[in-house]
Amino acid sequence: MIIKAFFDPQTFTLTYVVYDPESKDALVIDPVLNYTPESSTYSTESLDKVDAFIQSETLTLHVILETHAHADHLTGAQVLKARYPHSKIGIGENITLVQKTFKHVFNFKEFNENGIQFDILLNETDTLNAGTLTLKTMFTPGHTPACSSFLIEDAVFTGDALFMHDYGTGRCDFPGGDSGTLFDSIQKLYALPENTKVYVGHDYLPKGRDLAFESTIKLQKERNPHITSTTSKADFIKFRDSRDSSLKAPKLLLQSLQVNIDAGHLPQAEDNGKQYLKVPIRRQKLVKNAHPNTL
Repeated sequence: MIIKAFFDPQTFTLTYVVYDPESKDALVIDPVLNYTPESSTYSTESLDKVDAFIQSETLTLHVILETHAHADHLTGAQVLKARYPHSKIGIGENITLVQKTFKHVFNFKEFNENGIQFDILLNETDTLNAGTLTLKTMFTPGHTPACSSFLIEDAVFTGDALFMHDYGTGRCDFPGGDSGTLFDSIQKLYALPENTKVYVGHDYLPKGRDLAFESTIKLQKERNPHITSTTSKADFIKFRDSRDSSLKAPKLLLQSLQVNIDAGHLPQAEDNGKQYLKVPIRRQKLVKNAHPNTL
């Protein structure tokens, strides 16, 4: 098995192509569709690099996997599937929990909450075969209710549950997120053999260091600044909740989620031929002692 990583610097996202060099069977994890909010335009720059690699290695793409419904980038799953029509899009079956929440946030009255938008709903009892590659799904919620990690041979792809061992863990303040649940999920990951390689969903280049995306369970248990093997659940919850209270919402939160809960389908064009994303608005909370004309 060979793992090829692609980094999108706009969203700090890692996309992975996992393949068998002998059979040429392959899968892709967390593809990115580039989106510029200022102009509301998108491009396939990141996907084109993934596509070019698949072509150069003459790979057969079987499956496109999402670790969760991302809140910081639009998924490129549908665009990639259009280029490889025999591939299937898969996500953990708990995506339905996220769909139920955000259907109402965006007032999507006709939206199905049963995950039918995806080709495969993954669970923890079955394995998924992508040609000669075999994948096991581990439910690792906490960042969102639908987060999954994917175990392939001696490598686990953790999405936003674990980042690099010098950075920490994913935030838990999105709807349905929970720091205690994330703690329990990380215990499942920490129960894997210590030599298991960890491939993270993002790398934020802390302190200006070079890109890094491969860790190990051993390094995480020893060095993760948010949760080592000796961190108590109470301490992790206290730390994570305090940290999350100071974080701003991702700038692509609203654009990303309405596309990603729909398996990457962009909105249907309206009668003028244009596509529209919905952005709900709400009144800002009052600031103590603020002049009313500033609100």
